[in-house]
Amino acid sequence: MLELASIVILGIIAQWVAWRFKLPAILPLILIGLLVGPIATNYTEDGGKLIEPIWNGKNGLFPGEGLYYFVSLAISIILFEGGLTLKRSEIKNVGPVITKLITVGSLVTFFGAGLAAHYIFQLSWQMSFLFSALIIVTGPTVITPILRNIPLKQDVSAVLKWEGILIDPIGALVAVLIFEFISVGEGQAYTMTALIEFGKILLFGTTFGFTFAHGLAFAIKKNFIPHFLLNVVSLSVVLLVFVESDIFAHESGLLAVVVMGMVMGNMDLPNIKELLYFKESLSVLLISILFILLAANINMSDLELIYNWKTAVLFVIVVFVIRPLGVFLSASRSNLKFNEKLFIGWVGPRGIVAAGIASLFGSKLMSKGEVGAEYITPLVFMIVLGTVLLNATTARYVAKLVGVFLKKSEGILIIGASQISILIAEYLHKNNRHVVLIDNNEYHIKNAKELGLEAITADIYSDTLTDNIELNDVGYLMALTGSPEINNYAINKFRNQFGENGSFRLISSDEMNDPANNPREGLFSHTDDFINLVEAVRKYPKVHEIELEDQSHYHSLIEITKNDKNIIPIFLKTHDEELMIMPSYSKEFKDIKKGDKLVYLGKALTTGEPILQRNR
Repeated sequence: MLELASIVILGIIAQWVAWRFKLPAILPLILIGLLVGPIATNYTEDGGKLIEPIWNGKNGLFPGEGLYYFVSLAISIILFEGGLTLKRSEIKNVGPVITKLITVGSLVTFFGAGLAAHYIFQLSWQMSFLFSALIIVTGPTVITPILRNIPLKQDVSAVLKWEGILIDPIGALVAVLIFEFISVGEGQAYTMTALIEFGKILLFGTTFGFTFAHGLAFAIKKNFIPHFLLNVVSLSVVLLVFVESDIFAHESGLLAVVVMGMVMGNMDLPNIKELLYFKESLSVLLISILFILLAANINMSDLELIYNWKTAVLFVIVVFVIRPLGVFLSASRSNLKFNEKLFIGWVGPRGIVAAGIASLFGSKLMSKGEVGAEYITPLVFMIVLGTVLLNATTARYVAKLVGVFLKKSEGILIIGASQISILIAEYLHKNNRHVVLIDNNEYHIKNAKELGLEAITADIYSDTLTDNIELNDVGYLMALTGSPEINNYAINKFRNQFGENGSFRLISSDEMNDPANNPREGLFSHTDDFINLVEAVRKYPKVHEIELEDQSHYHSLIEITKNDKNIIPIFLKTHDEELMIMPSYSKEFKDIKKGDKLVYLGKALTTGEPILQRNR
């Protein structure tokens, strides 16, 4: 009981440490597992592990093959959750570089690492290519924490993010297929019988996954499952698919749940987000338990097996040759510059799926007596730990060294995607500023996307927004919702991460009626709140520019805007095209020069066409 409780407690502590120090969670989890497992044998009185995953006649948590069953079920849930995140539309829109990275790049890793493992460790071709298949994946859980606080060009962040998301289930699928091919070939020398068995695995895995995905989706759409049982019923169906598929075709369960997740993730299900959130929470708990157990299950003899120069050579080849080669081949005819390709080639940490499946497959193959299977788990763990440590400690410095580190974050994050926000975002986008809208109203987000704007459906009260590495170049924050409470919360929560150059919010109606209480973070005007802006934009959905003559001209125009509720100043555009957000204390702008422009919403101050107009 003490060991079980300790695993959960240590796992959650590791997750908190990872969050607090912005590290991939897999790093403290595996280190803790090694400390209470093989490393503990060096300092305990009886020379035993503090946590022994498998019953050895004296102690241990899981008798017989119990650990393997638990690992199998846990990984099936993790892979199902990964499959849910893979969208066909994302594959179509990610661009040629990312498409090539998950195809050409994966092939380079698969064949390159396979050849290296075969010739360096003299592993069989089957074991070598199983190892290479396992290290294809990077994964968002390791990429995101490393890049979260590195301001990068949007294209670089997007490539790394989407590669990690898309390659996770794809890499897992390749590893599953290689493992299944090895399994059916045992004792049959890969004869026609073995190929038929392999075909059965593909047939039953895809059939079960596809069929049960549609069956569960039908039950959800027809409300056959009450809302309070939706998550647990879905969980039970995933486990059922895994077990039943495995009964009909041995080792086809993992393939079935990956297919099931992919199919359901691309359906228009009403509760898919709730299901995904539940699976994410469950995955966090399972991963916390799983990787402490898996690392603790490694023996000192396993670590000694790879404690030699061959391991270092393999690591160097994987990190410094194969990864950069795959990136440069994938991006050969892209718009990415040489230094951007260099940085993407440097950042390639392996993640949770690689380590988890490696432990499962390595253990199963060892129990079947496959020659060289004892190398799979320690070698993959070495690649995972080595790449995570290397990238976590050097990514920021390498970004500065190769010149992809943004010295100043010029992107703008707008909280709220109302008509006002969209009109302002369009103007910013037209003036070559990276602008992102967020809102929890999917209709508003859809409207913004239809206009070609970058928009994210998000709840500012959750932590998911801070994980979005594509917002790394954001340095300005504008809270434009109709709720003063939400605007205040957004400023307080995201000021440090997204508002280093300036954090602003609309004033409340109380502040509007009390000019003496004009907040320093007030936005646009201290005489206009959200309601005034909505009314002005409803009448005049336009953005105008007017050229300024001097400081006094600017002040006179500001006075006009105070007396006319249909004119809202939003930016000062300097003669060198720099945009400065208009604070509510707008008179504090100094050194206005001829050629500078006042940008404003609403009714025109002079005759002429507006810069941007939205039909009502």
